[in-house]
Amino acid sequence: MKGFREIGTDPLPNSAVIKSDFDNSPKNSPGSVSSEAEPSIRYSNHKKSEAIWSVIWPTTIPIFGISNGNRTESESKNSGGSVIRKKSSSGSKNYYEGWRSAVRRVMMNGVTMRRIWGFSRATTSSSKSNIWLLGVCYQVSQEGEESSSDPTQSEGFAAFVEDFSSRVLITYRKGFPPIGDSKYISDVNWGCMLRSSQMLVAQAFLVHKLGRSWRKSPHKPLDQTYVEILHLFGDAEDSPCSVHNLLQAGKAYGLAPGSWVGPYAMCRTWESLVRNKKEEIDNNGVLSSTMALYVVSGDEDGERGGAPVVCIEDVLRYCSEFGGGQVDWAPILLMVPLVLGLEKVNPRYLPLLSATFTFPQSLGILGGRPGASTYIVGVQDEKAFYLDPHEVQQVIDIKRDNLDLDTSSYHCNVVRHIPLDSIDSSLAIGFYCRDKSDFDDFCARASELIDQSNGAPLFTIAETRTSAKPAGNNKTEIEDNNNADNDLATENCAQEDDWQLL
Repeated sequence: MKGFREIGTDPLPNSAVIKSDFDNSPKNSPGSVSSEAEPSIRYSNHKKSEAIWSVIWPTTIPIFGISNGNRTESESKNSGGSVIRKKSSSGSKNYYEGWRSAVRRVMMNGVTMRRIWGFSRATTSSSKSNIWLLGVCYQVSQEGEESSSDPTQSEGFAAFVEDFSSRVLITYRKGFPPIGDSKYISDVNWGCMLRSSQMLVAQAFLVHKLGRSWRKSPHKPLDQTYVEILHLFGDAEDSPCSVHNLLQAGKAYGLAPGSWVGPYAMCRTWESLVRNKKEEIDNNGVLSSTMALYVVSGDEDGERGGAPVVCIEDVLRYCSEFGGGQVDWAPILLMVPLVLGLEKVNPRYLPLLSATFTFPQSLGILGGRPGASTYIVGVQDEKAFYLDPHEVQQVIDIKRDNLDLDTSSYHCNVVRHIPLDSIDSSLAIGFYCRDKSDFDDFCARASELIDQSNGAPLFTIAETRTSAKPAGNNKTEIEDNNNADNDLATENCAQEDDWQLL
């Protein structure tokens, strides 16, 4: 099993400081797109005015005709050695000419002032392909539009950013109560996998209680249910899904404060936590109803590797048991831990991973670059959009009845993306099925994906544990494809194992 550990970085590079100013600020403007080499730790910086102007005009570019090497102002030194600057007679003129020139350059580059605020080290995507975000498709380019039009200025892109910024962002926190008997009051440098998994499960709760179409509005009062969901992921033992409780539930899987953990152990930890906390959650009234959580694994609980199997019989029985036998179905969160190669994802799986974001049941991917876990929420072409937990923020005490809470640090308006083929091969995919018909639709879509996998599916569907054939259409054809592709797979992937022991 691969573990995730943090990449050693300088905690305060200038570009990172500027970026953190705007990641969660309520003044962020939708539309910022950032392409980063890799996730890094970022610390909040309160020198916002200085950062804003350094973002708009880099210090290396003279704005008003003033540069370090050639000033338009005369300088002299007094007896104390300090520099005294005197404006030339044309200083006022140069000032306004510089201002007009700067604005003109902004407009000529097609960048509006609305998009500049919070725009840091960003490279906008010129792609006009559709964006898939957790089962929702956004068209950033319409037929008949000019080829030179900027897709980031379209209504479709604005709707995408609104959706993206409504997803719950959970990052490193500092200053929370000590974890158990340890002295850890922060999860910096070791908790990114826990935080990424919290974001995926938080998305499941958002869909479960508020629906996929819910958006956070800056102009409306906070929704009570939304605050209750955030409370679930607070940083104290009284929050059922806190880091404190996750570490307690995951002891059997090697979780401990300060340690790194892989996706498989993380999924099993959530399964244990939800099972143990169900009664406590209900009794506290945090949520009037919860969802079942089922980890999809291969033969013998994944110990032999191989493609995980979604066993329909097991899922139905699990939902019935979760509902106390009183109902045939309970809303369910499916977590599918995978290992899709050695160091990198085998290229044959990349189209399949992208396709999972078209499922209405999609909850995204728990994973990221090697050594740095993130929450991947969408795709466009070969890019993966993600939420990054590697920003250090002060802990917030979230009370369930506090509707005046500032929740800006739980959302992000800066859209980051990385190449999909650069993500770590050890990951987990999440799906949420509200009812039986939703689950049936998921199985049908997954079966179609199996048909397209050329014998190397992400996971399979089976009616029962003893089924030799996957459920869905073209069962015989799928088996034939598996046999026919064995030689081709051996030839093309001799250097990479398709699966490893979880």
